[in-house]
Amino acid sequence: MIDPRTAPYAAMLLRIALGSLFILHLYWKFEILGFEHWWISLHNAGYPAALMIYVLLAESAGALLLIPGILTRWVSLFAVPAIFGAAHFWLARKGLFFTAAGAELPLLWGLALVVQALLGNGAYAVKVPHLPGGQWRRRQPVTS
Repeated sequence: MIDPRTAPYAAMLLRIALGSLFILHLYWKFEILGFEHWWISLHNAGYPAALMIYVLLAESAGALLLIPGILTRWVSLFAVPAIFGAAHFWLARKGLFFTAAGAELPLLWGLALVVQALLGNGAYAVKVPHLPGGQWRRRQPVTS
């Protein structure tokens, strides 16, 4: 049984962890590996530019929107194909196990994104009006 007292905090913790992983991954891509190196490597491996742009958008959305809890379900679902694509990339090149830089970690990361999408925002999420899950205010009818 799910404990309704602690479940929102578990969803929040998962949301912050996933968002932090996206921040770290973008840092690695731009500062450690080098964006140009990343782009050329994937291009030389046969991946189209549109796919690489999608990956950047998914990682950026995860980094910017998951931690505050904005559109958590949609951002998580948007990033799932990118992460499972990374798992496929590493599975084909290095195998499954993370000790050989394989697909094990991206598979776990992808499953965590699916779990986050199922859980929703959790505690302390930003409520944005006019977005799914935000606080809607109904206008009162004008009476004379």
